[in-house]
Amino acid sequence: MSDRVFNFSAGPAVLPLEVLKEAQSNFLNHQGTGANIMEQSHRGPVFDKIIQEAEADLRTLIGIPDDYAVLFVSGGASFQFSAIPLNLCKDNKKVQYIQTGTWSKTAAEEAKRLGICDVDVIFNDTKRVPTAEEIKAKVDPEAAYLYYCDNETIQGVEFQEVPEAPIPVIADMSSNFLSRPIDIKKYGMVYACAQKNFGPAGLTVVVIRKDLIKETFPFCPNLLRYSVLEANRSMKNTPPTYAIYIAGLVFKWIMSKGGLPGIGELNRTKAMMIYDTIAQSNGFWNVPAEETCRSMMNIPFTNTLGQDRAKEFMAFAKERNCVTLAGHRSIGGFRASIYNSMPVEGVEALVQAMKDYQQANQ
Repeated sequence: MSDRVFNFSAGPAVLPLEVLKEAQSNFLNHQGTGANIMEQSHRGPVFDKIIQEAEADLRTLIGIPDDYAVLFVSGGASFQFSAIPLNLCKDNKKVQYIQTGTWSKTAAEEAKRLGICDVDVIFNDTKRVPTAEEIKAKVDPEAAYLYYCDNETIQGVEFQEVPEAPIPVIADMSSNFLSRPIDIKKYGMVYACAQKNFGPAGLTVVVIRKDLIKETFPFCPNLLRYSVLEANRSMKNTPPTYAIYIAGLVFKWIMSKGGLPGIGELNRTKAMMIYDTIAQSNGFWNVPAEETCRSMMNIPFTNTLGQDRAKEFMAFAKERNCVTLAGHRSIGGFRASIYNSMPVEGVEALVQAMKDYQQANQ
């Protein structure tokens, strides 16, 4: 479609065109029901089929065994910053956090703010991830869990390996969920908001080992209790039905692209197109993150012209149909978010804009 832009937003982000068209075709009359999904009861047979299919497809995509629960949770991933300590540290007050950027730092701060656990930050660096040796030296086998953010959206830092620990590993995968294969059995819990890689805002998916779902503090709100959410099939209250519907369509779309192995290979190809362009720019373009942990999803970058001329490049790129390239307000520069749904053609357009802009300004 000629009127579609290449949207590099960090989130809410681009969705597959095929998914948007499918949703559009059923918008007024979902599969002959005479109503939109948003208008139908979350306890009716139409939505019941949708949520069951979404869970089944997600289990197939990732390889989630029966001893893990899948929860479709209302609200953004930031709710989990509170829910995780509230659910997991009742019997063990010590928790450990790895800080590699804004979101892991915010999660640790929220755990501290609650005042219910002893928060131990075992690593703090925004340009790299810890080595296996650094984690092993600091991890406490008596702690309730080890928490980290698998991909820091703002800093563009991504873990290449799962941190190994003798305690449950909790991963915020909000910006790289379903972007590549993972071994879910290495985690106690992973969670991700939908608006980056698999749907619209307002939905978070939690995948948690069932033995970690226990009774928690009496003051923990019911809608944050994993035990309540599991017992009520994610429907203690009305879930975000339309967001779950769209997520289900995205799961099927990923399957059509070869599943996580296929989408992972495509994502690496897209990311390397940008990183190679930067590497070949003779220093005109730069990436702050260390090469060993650069994100395949979110690529922050700068140029030698400085922040004062940042809007100039964004206008230049917009003329070439590439939009939403501003870096996060906390660090400036530029950022290209190239989630699953960003087509190769969009990345090609961006790297050509980068090359043309460099040529015009040297």
